[in-house]
Amino acid sequence: MTITEHKILSHEEIEHKIRRIAYQIYETFVDEEEIVIAGIVATGLTFAEKISTVLREISDLNIILCEVTVDKVTPTNPVKTSLPESAYENKAIVLIDDVLNSGATLIYGVKHFLNVPVKKLKTAVLVDRNHKRYPIKADFKGISLSTSLQEHVSVEFGEDENTAFLL
Repeated sequence: MTITEHKILSHEEIEHKIRRIAYQIYETFVDEEEIVIAGIVATGLTFAEKISTVLREISDLNIILCEVTVDKVTPTNPVKTSLPESAYENKAIVLIDDVLNSGATLIYGVKHFLNVPVKKLKTAVLVDRNHKRYPIKADFKGISLSTSLQEHVSVEFGEDENTAFLL
């Protein structure tokens, strides 16, 4: 049996969604001087970097990029970040991942940031699959996609080509 893959987002579509999400983030945080853009390793971090680049182009916000490591197999393991907690205390934060599947990765990432007082915490994903087991939602999303539990969404970010596939 071969796996059939269907392109659900082209490079141009992903670029448009990155720009739209960046504008939505800017509109939400327009009164802030700086925000923390926290990307979940690996493709979530790449997505966060791309959003950060656009935010720097369109706004005068000071963007602090934070790398977030969540064990996707055992999300209850401690979450690690590239910044100390004091760096995002009383700050506005956007936690970013590429795909919202069951919600486990995103909710444990959110839980980590709630260990310190924050001003505002929002979430962003490129693809929301609508199969959540946890009470979490994406505040900013590129696309909502109803899929079966057997299907898988893969997002690939390259130098010159970004694509999202349904496998």
